Amino acid sequence: MPSNSLAALYGLATDCAARQVLGTDTQIVVDAYDETNTRIRPERIARDIRQAGAGLVGFVGVQSNQYPRAMDLARRFRALGIDVVIGGFHVSGTLAMLPAITPELQEAIDLGIVLYAGEAEDGLEALLRDAAAGRLQPIYNHMATLPNLAGVPIPWLPPDRVARTAGRMTTFDAGRGCPFQCSFCTIINVQGRVSRRRTADDVEAIVRRNAAQGVQSFFITDDNFARNKDWEPIFDRLIALREQEGFTIKLTIQVDTLCHRIPGFIEKAGRAGVARVFIGLESINPDSLLAAKKKQNRITEYRNMLLAWKRIRAVIWAGYIIGFPADTPATVARDIRIIQHELPIDFLEFFILTPLPGSEDHQKLALAGTEMDADLNRYDTFHVVTAHGGMSRGAWEQAYWTAWRSYYSPAHMVTLMRRAAATGISLGKMLTMLLSFWSLSLVEHTHPLEGGYLRRKVRTERRPGLPIVPAWRFWPGYAADMAMKHARIGSMAARLLLVRRELKRDEAARDYRDLALTPVSDDDALELLTVTETARRAAGTKLRPLANAR
Repeated sequence: MPSNSLAALYGLATDCAARQVLGTDTQIVVDAYDETNTRIRPERIARDIRQAGAGLVGFVGVQSNQYPRAMDLARRFRALGIDVVIGGFHVSGTLAMLPAITPELQEAIDLGIVLYAGEAEDGLEALLRDAAAGRLQPIYNHMATLPNLAGVPIPWLPPDRVARTAGRMTTFDAGRGCPFQCSFCTIINVQGRVSRRRTADDVEAIVRRNAAQGVQSFFITDDNFARNKDWEPIFDRLIALREQEGFTIKLTIQVDTLCHRIPGFIEKAGRAGVARVFIGLESINPDSLLAAKKKQNRITEYRNMLLAWKRIRAVIWAGYIIGFPADTPATVARDIRIIQHELPIDFLEFFILTPLPGSEDHQKLALAGTEMDADLNRYDTFHVVTAHGGMSRGAWEQAYWTAWRSYYSPAHMVTLMRRAAATGISLGKMLTMLLSFWSLSLVEHTHPLEGGYLRRKVRTERRPGLPIVPAWRFWPGYAADMAMKHARIGSMAARLLLVRRELKRDEAARDYRDLALTPVSDDDALELLTVTETARRAAGTKLRPLANAR
């Protein structure tokens, strides 16, 4: 899906162009690129800027694992005499949480690269004026101000950008900030803990503008939409668009594990078009949740909350973090098995607990002098970058990839297809998404959020310092790799297609029930609630043998 940071900056920049902030005699032309689906050619972009007589390149929303690549490209632009600005979570979080400029940021400053920290609603116009006047400053730090979002230019991208992503989906933030204190999170230290919102009018304008260019599928990127104080008027406006004007809006939102306790929230979410929901489950071990300051996650509420989403036929994504202090390969394997049998989650996304720059975890380790990997490429949440008290680095990474293999085993994918048929979810869509998650994690060996279909590789582009592979060796290897991967993907697709066909023919498929789909009862003796002593205390159960708890 498109980057919301890119959409937000594009909306702000095109508004500056429309208002002619550089004067009536200066036209501002804005081009947006997303390197996840577009090859970036610095020489061509630099040529266009030189022909225009002025301009700059901005790297938008750069996360820590993207920072080295941004620097690789920025060096090329600087060598061509082009002004460069880098903004995003790495710059913002590092400047917010650490007492001194870090070496990688200082390197950028030394190269004449401008660093932008914070949000751009109140700062982009001034940056453009400075760039046009040739007086760019080394750092623009707006971390002390959290701009009001009501009535500001809306995030959007032109249709040719959206068309390069799966499902013609685009993104927008209805609000920023999160009230919780999760120690691994960067959002609370970059966007703050105070809820700032766009109005229902703003959201309607976003939907109408995108619908006019054929896009009605949206990922609302609020870290926790359930804590957006204007969730109800926003849902009401979307409901009106769907039920009174015939819009076919489909939404993906992110929420916390207590959202089902907000009166009317899930029911209105269904009417507003929420088809997918992402939930930061993180762990089913209360000790791990407490260690991460995620006290709002209560394992006793998990099944009630998940079944409430199933009642509106939502596809459920959940995040699961591996590497909390109490985790071992054995406990991770046990917890995944419990989730498979007892919780109606469709897609489980695994992450390695990573001290991301900008988080409290990173700040504590950095100030204590704890060893962390220097290579920011690895800060992508699927590589181990620091030590664990109970696992070696190798065992930790092995536990992570074993988790993907366990959850997306052929047997469990069949179970997920059966649950989809029973809860009214499209089997075709479920098959496509399962194949995507399985192939990206277990065939491409990357996180599904980092990939797409058909990985394009350019022979002459590698990380600086690595040799260029000769054509006679590169192309046969590339072709063989693609053929092998597609053979594996094709084989799994055939298996899932057979399951889909059988379920569509099975008149009793809607009657399928397993423990995960069974309504919660006071007599439940779930392993989820009895597997550890802390879990039993959380559930208010008496200590009893695990054999009886099963």
